[in-house]
Amino acid sequence: MAFLNDPDGKRLPIKLDTATNGEFAPIPLEPVHHEARRRALDAAGENAKRLALDRRRFLVSACGAATTLLGMNEAYARNGRTGGFFDVPAEAARDLQLARSTLDGSEFIFDVQGHFVNPTGAWTKRLPPGARPLQMPKTSHCARAAGAGQLGYLQCIGPDEFVKDVFLDSDTDLMVLSFVPSTREDEPLTMEEAQATAGIVARLDGTHRIYIHGRVNPNQPGDLEGMDELAERYRISAWKTYTQWGPSGRGFFMDDEPGIALIEKARKLGVKNIAIHKGIPFGERSYEHSTCVDIGRVAKRYPDVNFLIYHSGFVPGSGEGPYDPRRADGIDALVTSLRENGVKPGSNVYAELGSTWRFAMRDPDTAAHTLGKLLKSCGEANVLWGTDSIWYGSPQDQIQAFRTFQISAPLRDRHGYPEITPAMRANIFGLNALRIYPVPADVLRKYVKSDKIAFEREEYREERPDPSFVTHGPKTRREFLNLRAWGA
Repeated sequence: MAFLNDPDGKRLPIKLDTATNGEFAPIPLEPVHHEARRRALDAAGENAKRLALDRRRFLVSACGAATTLLGMNEAYARNGRTGGFFDVPAEAARDLQLARSTLDGSEFIFDVQGHFVNPTGAWTKRLPPGARPLQMPKTSHCARAAGAGQLGYLQCIGPDEFVKDVFLDSDTDLMVLSFVPSTREDEPLTMEEAQATAGIVARLDGTHRIYIHGRVNPNQPGDLEGMDELAERYRISAWKTYTQWGPSGRGFFMDDEPGIALIEKARKLGVKNIAIHKGIPFGERSYEHSTCVDIGRVAKRYPDVNFLIYHSGFVPGSGEGPYDPRRADGIDALVTSLRENGVKPGSNVYAELGSTWRFAMRDPDTAAHTLGKLLKSCGEANVLWGTDSIWYGSPQDQIQAFRTFQISAPLRDRHGYPEITPAMRANIFGLNALRIYPVPADVLRKYVKSDKIAFEREEYREERPDPSFVTHGPKTRREFLNLRAWGA
């Protein structure tokens, strides 16, 4: 079989790059990351020769992922970052059966934070002449768009690539489509388009594989009133809001008037899941509203509402260490807010990992403290799997990294963090989300094993797997600023 994506095998299956979800500026890789990449690429070449495979075929295999994670382990340990590690046997780099038993899994995976950017949406009509947002390496799946004008390459993040990245090249079973903060006219994905994307999956006989958030900025005229229409017309699974955002640049706390109005309206409409962007601040303006200081207060006041803390308060570039009650942002602010308001683990507060895990997994110390603090403070049943893909391409690398990550024993002993067990991973990957997102049991029985997507995924992986190993989000400051300026 000839590979159309990366035939020379230059891309690693565990993606180490500077891509972001468009909400924070790209953070440069450190020397340790470049070392990890070198080690992984060198080892991939050697291991491929030993197994009599070309590099690309080797990297597409489970041995390629194992080799990459082992290279990351070596580089991190050599640089003193030993708070966590990827628990991958060294032999898995050359033993396909062992690699698959380590990296493959049968968990039910429910990604509660996915994104789809409409490549022909209204936002593209406002681009200045010559603008080329979201540039990325071409893949076979969008090469056909080369003659479709200067923006034809955006089909790389279109519906076909979305389905391939999420449902064929990764083990994801369900995904919730979320939204970015914007005025109504600037949305890169409208509710109608989200519904149409769900329709794409429906045509693959996977009708219930995509769920939809209803975006609400309660400090923007019309949004609170629009909740009635959203609840009536669409299968809304939760409301999504950004407390740091506002049409005038000023945000709000969830126990301010706009936040309370949103909560009360959600209760009235019977959709009592509120997904709140916390962390990943947009800048210094209204920074305090990006923190989790208000979460414990509203969780205590409204015990019948589920508060889904998207990103868990994580601040890219700041790192995470042992809990520090003096820290006013990051995950520590969430922990403090819960403690001060007597909100115990297993409550109505759920911590979500979109972008948080993708960024933390390149620093095992931050990853260990992030997971350890969330599991202790929110509870093992209250951590939700999210990836923020397709900004980061296929989420399979995030899945494989999480499947194998372990907090080191010394760190567990010192801070009371739990050991990450297979049962705990299964809960985080998807079972926890089933407690709050309405997925009927008969639907689960139908599609997980027997719908057309399940059949197509199995056939694709056995006969013609060709993942691209690319990310789609901005990778440079210029790309990030352009994305902000162009309203995507």
